[in-house]
Amino acid sequence: MISSLMEYNGYHAKVEFDQEDQIFIGHVLGINDSLNFHGESVKELTQSMHDCIDNYLDYCKKIGKEPEREFKGSFNVRIKPEQHKKIALYAANEGITINQFVSRAIDDELDILEG
Repeated sequence: MISSLMEYNGYHAKVEFDQEDQIFIGHVLGINDSLNFHGESVKELTQSMHDCIDNYLDYCKKIGKEPEREFKGSFNVRIKPEQHKKIALYAANEGITINQFVSRAIDDELDILEG
């Protein structure tokens, strides 16, 4: 199976191929800091990702910053006001929070995907 995602040390990256420059480019997901890397081969790309993450962690330690960790479990979603109203009223009627409603909806959708 071919995947466009890589993982190292708890971080994930999406990989794309730049046809013009003939290189693979990776972007670390789920954090606000911008971490990017590249390579001409899978081996070079993998080493570049490892170096990128290791350098990021070393730099954070050096300046006394807590490194960001991906996917903290919180994200903002923009929806239509009417959807917001319907969700809020449904959740209140069911005795749950909007967060619980959204989490359930996501779980239901993921269950369908994982089928």
